Amino acid sequence: MTRLLYLDFDGVLHPTSATPARRFCRSGLLAEALAGHRCEIVISTSWRHHHSIDELLRCLPTELGQRVIGTTGEPFIGRWPRYNEILGHRDACFPGYPWRALDDAWIEFPPRCPELIACDPNKGLDVAQASVLTQWLLRA
Repeated sequence: MTRLLYLDFDGVLHPTSATPARRFCRSGLLAEALAGHRCEIVISTSWRHHHSIDELLRCLPTELGQRVIGTTGEPFIGRWPRYNEILGHRDACFPGYPWRALDDAWIEFPPRCPELIACDPNKGLDVAQASVLTQWLLRA
């Protein structure tokens, strides 16, 4: 079964403090972690509120862009907003599909959320999180 990866940008694909020239500097590591695995990407970043899907896709390397199947929907107002946005999308579009979220905003998820692969916002995705993602994909 295909797996879903809900992807944040800031604090994941680059440190939150990255200059425009350094944005998406961690994309290659994510592409390597996904290589050879059945995993589709749903963009869950807040960038989706200000950019079209075509603009978002242009930010990503081809290896990641070709995996993108859409974005999460409207913002959720309330407790654990990113988590609830993801659940709403997954339940409406891909019920029962296994998923993980790469995100630096751990506060937007329930405590100890097993689906969250939390990144350090000052670094973005690193080898440790990429390894967790790969191990999950290998259990498919």
